[in-house]
Amino acid sequence: MPRPCATPLPAPAPLPPPRLPDLARALRRERRAPRTLHATGAPWAIAAALLLALAAPAAAAPDGSFQTVASIRAAAEGALAADGARVEARLDPALRMPPCPHALQAQAHSAVNVEVSCPDGWRLFVPVRVQRVQPVLVLTAAVAPGQPIPAAALAVETRDAARLGAAPLTDPAQAVGQTLRLGGRPGQVLRPSDLSVAAAVRRGEPVALVAGGAGFEVRMAGRALADAAAGETVRVENLSSRRVLSGVVAAPGEVRVGR
Repeated sequence: MPRPCATPLPAPAPLPPPRLPDLARALRRERRAPRTLHATGAPWAIAAALLLALAAPAAAAPDGSFQTVASIRAAAEGALAADGARVEARLDPALRMPPCPHALQAQAHSAVNVEVSCPDGWRLFVPVRVQRVQPVLVLTAAVAPGQPIPAAALAVETRDAARLGAAPLTDPAQAVGQTLRLGGRPGQVLRPSDLSVAAAVRRGEPVALVAGGAGFEVRMAGRALADAAAGETVRVENLSSRRVLSGVVAAPGEVRVGR
């Protein structure tokens, strides 16, 4: 009797790919029970786990708190703090780092980059900006040319030294009572060249002409032909001889001639 022929069984159908709801449930399970990831299992499971690890936010404390941005900024700025320098750390206010149970450590890697770290925890590179500053004398109110500068219109502030240019005044005593060559505006940094030197003699006013040598001195009446400050040379007229002379202003109302 002939044997019946065996009918071949159909090949098993391939398993369908996981549905999106199944993937979502797997992701929720991973979030509820984090564990060390191993590269085993179905390819979609590996990809899902890696995606979850990369997208996971920084871990907060049990009370939901994070390391304050202010504390990270203070640590970064302290690493480059120095006399005559203003340090500004640039941080995103939305930065979220796990809270550190220890004092933050900071190390400057360059003049513009500081590494802030939590011991046995995270590390963060913070960009910083360093300015060299110095005290300067500035106007706090508008002052018209020729008007004496009052003490109430002056203040000492710190400014970026790289942008100051010519050496500024630094002491209010250097400007109180002086006049400006041109009008001044609030916030203007004052320099010696901005001030008009107070005249010790004025054009048309009487002056004493002083001449002499060792052991003697002669004084004559004269008249100034121009404004001049102490130490400056000025032309004067001798009222007795009507001669025009040049002399050096020695004091208010006094010009020394004959040298």
